[in-house]
Amino acid sequence: MNDKIKEILSKYKTIAMVGVSKDDKKPSTIVMKYMQKYGFKVIPVNPSAKGQKILGEEVYEKLEDIKIPIDIVDVFRPSAEALKFAKGGIKIGAKVLWLQLGIRSVEAKKLVESKSIEYIENRCTKMEYQKLFLNINPAFPVLQN
Repeated sequence: MNDKIKEILSKYKTIAMVGVSKDDKKPSTIVMKYMQKYGFKVIPVNPSAKGQKILGEEVYEKLEDIKIPIDIVDVFRPSAEALKFAKGGIKIGAKVLWLQLGIRSVEAKKLVESKSIEYIENRCTKMEYQKLFLNINPAFPVLQN
């Protein structure tokens, strides 16, 4: 799994982050800021903040509204919503559906894998980047900048 994740984070640099908050103390916003710091283009998706800016990027209502190609759909929403974002990821031609810590979906996995899209669940992009590229493995990394 580490090799697969390392390849994904090496090859793909544009992330649509679903569920990012304007609250800079939330894990989703901390992860977005961190990934930006390490050279990723992160596009926030959050219907309640549509048209606003989070960390300098325009917020979109849904995946299909994003104007640039997206490599990774990174989901900070409940598992029950994962299938919806899997379908959206397929529509926009994403290469990876990435479900954050605590998020899993058998249906989303089956669907994206049937379309040759990589599937990662229950992992944090920030934690994986730290572990695989920076050799940092703090006990509670989401809370550290």
